[in-house]
Amino acid sequence: MRTIFSSADSTRALAVKRWGYLCFLVTPALPPAGWLLGRITGWADSFSFLTLVAVFGLLPLADALIGVDASSPADGDQDSLEHDPWYRLLPMLALPVCAALLAWGTWVFVHEPYGWAGKLGHLLSVGATMGIVGITAAHELVHKAERLDQRFGGWLLALVCYGGFKVEHVRGHHMMVSTPEDRSSARFGQSIYGFLPQAYLSNFLSAWRLEAWRLRQGGYPALSRRNEVLRLSLLSVALCAASGALFGWQGVVFFLAQSFVAVTELEIVNYIEHYGLHRRLLPNGRWERIAPEHSWNAPWLLSNLFILQLQRHSDHHAEARRRYSALRHHEDVPTLPAGYAPLMLLALVPPLWFRVMNPRVRAWYSDDPAALAA
Repeated sequence: MRTIFSSADSTRALAVKRWGYLCFLVTPALPPAGWLLGRITGWADSFSFLTLVAVFGLLPLADALIGVDASSPADGDQDSLEHDPWYRLLPMLALPVCAALLAWGTWVFVHEPYGWAGKLGHLLSVGATMGIVGITAAHELVHKAERLDQRFGGWLLALVCYGGFKVEHVRGHHMMVSTPEDRSSARFGQSIYGFLPQAYLSNFLSAWRLEAWRLRQGGYPALSRRNEVLRLSLLSVALCAASGALFGWQGVVFFLAQSFVAVTELEIVNYIEHYGLHRRLLPNGRWERIAPEHSWNAPWLLSNLFILQLQRHSDHHAEARRRYSALRHHEDVPTLPAGYAPLMLLALVPPLWFRVMNPRVRAWYSDDPAALAA
C-alpha cells in the first residue's frame, strides 16, 4: 500500500484534509450530474447509474492510486480540530443538501420519462447518496453534546425512516459493540443475509426499549411526546405523506424505497465494521473495555475524505465523542483490505467475503483460536 501521509506528516495532512473534506459534498452532485448527462446525450437510463459507477467503481480505483493516510493530529491540534466552526458546519450542511436532493429526486422519478432501468438506477443513486451523505453526517452529529447538532442528526435520519438509530446507536451499539448482545456487530461466519434481517428489526426494538427505559426513569410513559423515537418516526410518516400529497403514489414509493436503500447501505457498513471481532467477557461478568481493536480500520485517504473519516472506525469507538477531523490513525488494529465501497459489494457474495475476510480474522486471533467461537 502506498502511504500518502506518514505518522510524521501531521501538519501537512491537516492542511490538505481541511479543504479535502469538501469531497463530502461531491456525492450529492452525482445524481443530478447523471440526470443532466442523460438529457444531453439521450442515454438517460444509462447515466442514471453514474453515482453507483463513481462510488463503487471509480472511487476504489482512485483510493488504490492515491494511497493511505497514516497521519494523526498532534496533541496540540486536538482542541482546534474539535472546536473549529468549519468542521462543525460541514456535516450540518448535509441536512439542506439531502432534503433538496430528496425533493428533486422524487420529482425526477415521477416526471422523467425513464424506462424501468432508468428508474432503478435513479432510485439506487439517490438512496445510496442519502446513505453516504445523510446517514454519515447524522452519525457524526448524534454523537455530539450540542443540542442543535443532535437535532440536525435526528432530522437527517427521519429523511430515511431510521430515527431510532439516533438512540440505539449511541446508547446501544456503542455500549455493547463487538459482543453477542449487539445486533449491529456481525459474528464470525455470519453472512450479510443472516445479519440484515436482525439488524432492521432488532435495532428499532432496541431503540424503543432504550427510550422507554429513559422515560420511565424520569417518570414518563413510553407513549409520550418526549419519546424521541416516536417523534422522529412520526416525522418520517409526515414526510412520506407530504411526498404522496405532492407526487401521488409514486412519491410514497420513492420515499420508502430510497429509505430502504440508504438504511441497507448503513447496515452493510455496520456488518463490515465489526465482522468477527469481539470483546472478552471478564471474570466479573462484565465485557472488557472498548478499545480500538474492536473495530476494523480503513486508512485510505480519499474515501475517508468522502465520508468524514468514518473508516477511522477504531478510534471512533475508542473515543466516541471525538469529532471526525480529530480522529487518529492506529497501526496495531484490524485493518480492512480496501475501503467500504468495494467491501460492500464483496459482502453481497458471502463465499467471496469469507474467503477474503475470514483469514484476516483468524490471523488477528492467532494467539487465541477459541476466540472465533465467542
